[in-house]
Amino acid sequence: MNTNAKKLLIIGLVWPEPGSSAAGTRMIQLVDLFLAKGYQITFASAAAKSEFSYDFSKTSVVEQGIKLNDGSFNAFLKELKPDIVLFDRFMVEEQYGWRVQEECPHALRILDTEDLHSLRSARQQSSKKKQVIDLFSDTAKREIASILRCDLSLIISEVEMDILKAQFKIDHSLIYYLPFLENEISPQNIEKWVPYEDRKDFIFIGNFLHEPNWDTVQVLKTKIWPLLRKKLPDAVLNIYGAYPSQKVLQLNNKTEKFLIKGRAADAKEIISKHRILLAPIQFGAGVKGKFIDAMQTGTPSVTTTIGAEAMKGELDWNGSIEDNPELFVEAAAKLYQNKNAWQTAQQNGVKIINERYAVKYFADQFIKELETLASNLITHRQNNFFGQVLNHHTAQSTKYMSLWIEEKNRNSL
Repeated sequence: MNTNAKKLLIIGLVWPEPGSSAAGTRMIQLVDLFLAKGYQITFASAAAKSEFSYDFSKTSVVEQGIKLNDGSFNAFLKELKPDIVLFDRFMVEEQYGWRVQEECPHALRILDTEDLHSLRSARQQSSKKKQVIDLFSDTAKREIASILRCDLSLIISEVEMDILKAQFKIDHSLIYYLPFLENEISPQNIEKWVPYEDRKDFIFIGNFLHEPNWDTVQVLKTKIWPLLRKKLPDAVLNIYGAYPSQKVLQLNNKTEKFLIKGRAADAKEIISKHRILLAPIQFGAGVKGKFIDAMQTGTPSVTTTIGAEAMKGELDWNGSIEDNPELFVEAAAKLYQNKNAWQTAQQNGVKIINERYAVKYFADQFIKELETLASNLITHRQNNFFGQVLNHHTAQSTKYMSLWIEEKNRNSL
């Protein structure tokens, strides 16, 4: 082990499951990036592992179970002495940030937002209640406070970067655009793709613990598939996703060729066998891992404006973007039946991955940003005065609540 390597502590909300969610994939991409740059990584979480948790034993990453509201975490920090602490979502920073500040005041504190939870929540409320979106919720106050308390927050979407700057007046020095970090699609990759003639049927895929995915399946069931089946009576719609609840499973209907398949053992392999990915997403935030997987396997998709948000830049989508259900169905049917249009969409996906998500465009620049930040940390924090104020007050309130819970737990033993 390189004793001079910088120490990175990642505090996970959960143990990552890249096979279950885009959030899990994102976290492993970050781990791989830091490993490639020679960092010594410890991944810690208070969550229970599942059979689908990523196997870190094949890497040099050290795993550490931790407890909520427990002084043992402070002792762990004192011993580890990390150079960088990365919080997996703002709820984790709320829980552990004050302890990191107390024990490792000189450690660089990074927040990986995954997506803006407050934006997703606000859009969900707006969609459900048919009201104008209200960004300034209590969740937003918590999330923005977390961003201000950290030295740098990683933002996966350019749209979210703009919202943070324009709506919440977050200084550009506190946020950093870092999208999915993908391998480029090479001609050799393309040669291995399943051709148009050997593919059939439609697919949707998404973790059902994620509310936008459950809502999307309901839209497919009630608005999209009844119309699309009339145009393509021989086609099947296969619904895949981890953690399907009973209400999801009950939508399975062989007569309608609307099939709930559950968890995909290998998402990319499953997607690659289908002709088109359907995702009429009504609300959400961040960028969608299902479309990255589709593009990586040469699978065109039909989605909504919110589904494709921030993903393609000025490039053409790898399929169609339609918000109206009837136009959505028309686009899906045309793409399904038209080989030339399908192949053009496929090439659009290659362009999006290679020009907007290739890891080579982001890895070195990101590490350089962290090194610059670390060498100017005192000045950086002085310039973030509101962050200092929040760290002062929030640390006190969160600290004493946590210590009260810790004492209560101790007395109950």
